[in-house]
Order: sequence, then C-alpha cells, then structure tokens
Amino acid sequence: MDGQRDIEALIALMARLPGLGPRSARRAVLHLLKKRDTQLLPLAKLLTEVGHTVRNCLNCGNLSGSDICDVCDDDRRATGQICVVEDVADLWAMERAQVFRGRYHVLGGTLSPLDDIGPEDLRIPKLRDRITAEAVTEVILALNATVDGQTTAHYVAQELSGTGAVVSGLAQGMPVGGELDYMDDGTLRAALSSRKPV
Repeated sequence: MDGQRDIEALIALMARLPGLGPRSARRAVLHLLKKRDTQLLPLAKLLTEVGHTVRNCLNCGNLSGSDICDVCDDDRRATGQICVVEDVADLWAMERAQVFRGRYHVLGGTLSPLDDIGPEDLRIPKLRDRITAEAVTEVILALNATVDGQTTAHYVAQELSGTGAVVSGLAQGMPVGGELDYMDDGTLRAALSSRKPV
C-alpha cells in the first residue's frame, strides 16, 4: 500500500474523533509517527486489545472487560437506588465526582426525532426489569438539561409510573462558584424557580 495514502487515511479517521479537526488530527498523527516506538505502536496494540475485549455491561450498559462491570459487581454499592444517565461518559462523570454510591443505568442516548432516535432505541425496558428484579425504591434521572434530555426524562418518568419506585431528577440552577453576570438565561430561570428557604 501507499504510505502517504495510509497516513492521509489515518488523519481522516483521527479527524472524526470528538475535539479533533483536520489540523489537530494531522498534528497528532505527525507526533505519533515521530514517537513510533514509544507511542504509536503501543497505542495501536492497546486499541486492538480494547476493541476485542471491552464490551457493555449486560446489567447497566457501562463499559467493561467482563459481562458485568465493577460498579454492578460491587456489593458495597447501595441497593435500591439507580441513577439513570444518557451515556457512559455521564456515568464516568458521576463516578469521578464520587457523589453517588448506588447503581447506574445507561439509556444509550436521548429521544431525538431529528436524529431518528425513538423510545425503542433506548434501554428503558431493561430499566423497568431492573426496578422489579433489584427491588429499586428510587430512580434518579441524571439527564442533561437540554431539550432532548428533559423530554427523555419526562418520558422515562411516565414509563416508570406504577413500578413503585420514586422518580427524582437532579436539581438545576446556579453552579457552585457561579456569578450571576456569567449565567445564561435558562440557568438563571431554573435557579430562580428552584429556590429554597435560606
């Protein structure tokens, strides 16, 4: 094969990654080629291994090297609570913050008519099954504060009515350390409507 064509194909593939455009991808590929033995070849080997071994947890949808992820397999996790997130990245963000010690459920996206994603494309039936099987008493909807995220939260809450589990959502409003002058209108509106006594 033609080496230059392969390099261009690699740059084009790298440019598809989030946060990388054509110029950043070109710089990254050139850097990797300069550090072939210490970075490129180990990266290529690891990408192949991860591609063959990592899969979604059969229970919650997290990424794992086994059928059941470490979070679901941890007996120290609080049972009775499930935090529903849109994607694995959201699960990882919650874990990084170390604010939740229950179990998770990854929906696999949000309802989005523009992207042709309907209820049948999300892992809602599996969530209903888990509520019954795991005697879940509370479902926390930790979905993004976007139109699609809030539409999905409303839909999921309706689908879970009658399961016996309390459905709650994350509070919305002012972030810690936030200044009013820098807040967008939607954040200010949510903060004001969610106000509480001091």
